[in-house]
Amino acid sequence: MTDKILILPGDGIGVEIMAEAVKLIERLKADGLDVELEHALVGGAAYDACGKPLPDDTLTLARQADAILLGAVGGPKWEPLDISVRPEKGLLGLRAELELFANLRPAMLYRQLASASALRPEIVAGLDIVIVRELTGGIYFGQPRGVRTREDGQREGFNTLVYSESDIERVARAAYDIAMKRDRRLCSVDKANVLECTELWREVMIRVGRDYPQVALSHMYVDNAAMQLVRDPKQFDVIVTTNMFGDILSDEAAMLTGSIGMLPSASLDANGKGMYEPIHGSAPDISGQGVANPLATILSVAMMLRYSLAQADMAERIESAVGRVLDQGLRTPDIFTDGCRKVGTAEMGDAVVAALGEK
Repeated sequence: MTDKILILPGDGIGVEIMAEAVKLIERLKADGLDVELEHALVGGAAYDACGKPLPDDTLTLARQADAILLGAVGGPKWEPLDISVRPEKGLLGLRAELELFANLRPAMLYRQLASASALRPEIVAGLDIVIVRELTGGIYFGQPRGVRTREDGQREGFNTLVYSESDIERVARAAYDIAMKRDRRLCSVDKANVLECTELWREVMIRVGRDYPQVALSHMYVDNAAMQLVRDPKQFDVIVTTNMFGDILSDEAAMLTGSIGMLPSASLDANGKGMYEPIHGSAPDISGQGVANPLATILSVAMMLRYSLAQADMAERIESAVGRVLDQGLRTPDIFTDGCRKVGTAEMGDAVVAALGEK
């Protein structure tokens, strides 16, 4: 059966990097990948066209698609808008409407780029971890929240950290399933020594783990996890954690790889349908210059093939092709080092497509 992929270039460099991803998919279609591509607007581009960052037609297509590939949204052009119609509302709307509750953030360092990391090469060379962040609950969404005035006249801000057992269980199962496809080691990060909500988190992780006896479950407090990611990141395989902790730890892990231009991500629902996107933003400072790194978007295609379209072999082909291109010394400006050849967005995309046919 033909799978439908919705292409959402978005704003800024999203248009440029998405062109390279589409080029790659078209090459894979020639090799037998049975997919149909549809295109739609989201973010600032959608607002400019119809006054909404998430048009109804785009949401309809997203619901019908088997997977969604997103470029980036936002930019200074739209910052003066009311918050309700800013480009980011298009992204948040997709996550909410499609119930994309599990955010996968890999931190994988190609050996060719070990010198680009802020850490010593021997600490990060071969790094390959996945952080699974609960995306639609926790303190970012808990009620009540707000700013109020106390009886003594002082104003105070308040937010509520809340997770139900079912919220925790569904992200737990997503994390265990991912661990089963990797090295079968799962570290659950919480703050169970001081937060009752994450004490429940730990209890549910243990309970769900009984259904996955092949996976070794460990636990770590978030402050220690932040330290261990810098001290010895290769001790981890899969990390699962709450929305806020995952937000922080995944950005920390991203910097271990030297450039956010290399990192893909996925947001999945309960059935494995996902939205895939590079973790970098729309980079308006380099938009239109043809120098953006398309590799994070290309690697997002690999994640899409692996997690939503059951095409692991083709995913591995893409990842291997990226490695061969890096072996050739090709570098976009964000990952450029002396002795390499600096290339632009389109040339890097062409090189990956060409490398698909190599062994």
